Order: sequence, then structure tokens, then C-alpha cells
Amino acid sequence: MIKTRVTELLGIEYPIIQGGMAWVATHELAAAVSQAGGLGIIAAGNAPKEVIRDEIRKVKKLTNKPFGVNIMLLSPFVDEVVDTVLEEGVPVVTTGAGNPGKYLERFKEKNIKVIPVVPSVALAKRMEKEGVDAVIVEGTEAGGHIGELTTFALVPQVVDAVRIPVIAAGGIADARGFVAAFALGAEGVQMGTRFVLSTEAKVHENYKNLLLKAKDRDAIVTGRTTGHPVRVIKNKFTREFLELEKQNAPLEELDKFGAGKLRLAVVEGDVEQGSVMSGQIAGLINDIKPCKEIIEGICSEAETVIKNLSKMVGGI
Repeated sequence: MIKTRVTELLGIEYPIIQGGMAWVATHELAAAVSQAGGLGIIAAGNAPKEVIRDEIRKVKKLTNKPFGVNIMLLSPFVDEVVDTVLEEGVPVVTTGAGNPGKYLERFKEKNIKVIPVVPSVALAKRMEKEGVDAVIVEGTEAGGHIGELTTFALVPQVVDAVRIPVIAAGGIADARGFVAAFALGAEGVQMGTRFVLSTEAKVHENYKNLLLKAKDRDAIVTGRTTGHPVRVIKNKFTREFLELEKQNAPLEELDKFGAGKLRLAVVEGDVEQGSVMSGQIAGLINDIKPCKEIIEGICSEAETVIKNLSKMVGGI
């Protein structure tokens, strides 16, 4: 067990949170991560309340340990998803694509911990002021929707700017990244791509195989012209999307072209025409294993990393 303010806040054994990845972060993955001592997350994405309620109840049947729901604040169903989370007594909420401020009072009344994903110091400070419990500071190395600043540059700046716990995300998949996040001042990490490549992730094998084959430069960014950049593995879909952007295609056309592409890749396995969201760290991952092995392996290997660092520092 590793104790930090994050583990104490969330009631978990290891300061590792699973990212809220639409179509990927289902009850199977969330329950496995929580059962292994981390914090599993169900991704609400754009799903309606009935789907999320069912996912929450399935997690409860699989584990009695803490878990959370990631609420995408741009979802057309966000209000009803918030109601469902409150009704079901979900312990933790993470949020993305906006400011959860309008819901904070209701969450606090139910003692639900609220942890927004932030891409900047300014938003982190604003979230602290509004009363969130911690922040997930996500660098541009992450998969899916991203900001511009890197994890290495952003995390220590946020740590210096706020008093609440900071959780580092983006570019973390092994013990070295885990230790580096703590060296930057974080008290926990969030990982997405590493958990996609777990046995419990109900992701099409074509998706997993493409990630396993990915090299360091295969995760590229699309959608910069829309104001909502997304990091994905390059394929036929990305080439066509980037060409549309180069031609200054209107936002409506880009939205229409990208609609349903994530499900196409994750569920149906079309990794040429679909959107294969992935972090830059994919090139480092070369195996698929259970969440328990992933979490315990990272934390145990972290001891070796720290010992080696101590020897290096001692020799200076």
C-alpha cells in the first residue's frame, strides 16, 4: 500500500486512477481496477441515464470497493447523468470538457468527491476556489481530448498553485512515469492507454493489436481547427480528417465526418475508418495483462526505480 492524500481521500490502496474513456471504461474495467486497489471509472460519455445506471449497478455487483463515474459535461444527457450518480450514491466523480461548478453543491450534499480534469493552472486554481476535492492535471501526451501543455511542464506549476491534491495524467504507463509524477509533486496518477491494454478492457482485439504495434510517433492530433484537439493513432480516418481540416472544411462537416468513429473502432474493430484514441505512451506498452498485475507491478517496480535514483544521487 502507498499512502498519499489521494489514497486517503478516495479510500483506495494505490494512488492510481483509471481514465474515463468513452466506450472503453465500462463496468468490467472499472470493477477490475477498483478490485485491484486503484480507482476504477465508468465513462458516461454521451450515454443516457439508463445506460449509466445499469453500468453503476453492475460495478456494485462485482466489487464493494470505491469507484467513480466520469461525466462529460458537454454531453446532451449531462443533467440526467448527474441525477443518476446522485441517486445511486457513486463515491467519486471525475469530470471533463467543462466546469462542474453548477453541480458541486449537490455532489457535496451526498458526500461525493469531485475531481475535474484540468489542462491549465488557471482552471486548476478556479476549481480549487469552487471547492473541488482534487484535480487531475492532464498533459497533451494523453489520448483523446487534450490540451496544449505537457505533463512534465504543467504538473509542477499546478502543484505550486493549489493546495488540494494533484493527480498527474498523460504519458504515464509504467513505474518510471509513476515515480516521475511524484517527483513533480503529484500525489497520484491517472492512466488510460495502459488500461486499454488490459485483459478486462472490453475493447475489440483489432484496437488492442494496433496499440501494441504503435511506435513513438504514431499517436497524432486531429481537430486542432475545431478547438477540440484529439490524440489518436494515425490511420485512414485521420488522414482524411486532416485533409478536410487542411481544406478549411466547416465545423459541421468535420463533426459529421467524425461522428460514431470511436465506437466504430472500439466496438466494431474497424481501426482504419474508426478513431483509435491513444496516448503517446502506446509505443512503450508491449503486453496485455490483468489490471491487478498492472497496478501491483507499477507500485512494486517503483521501489526499484527509487532505489536506483537514490544510488545515483548518493554518487553525485
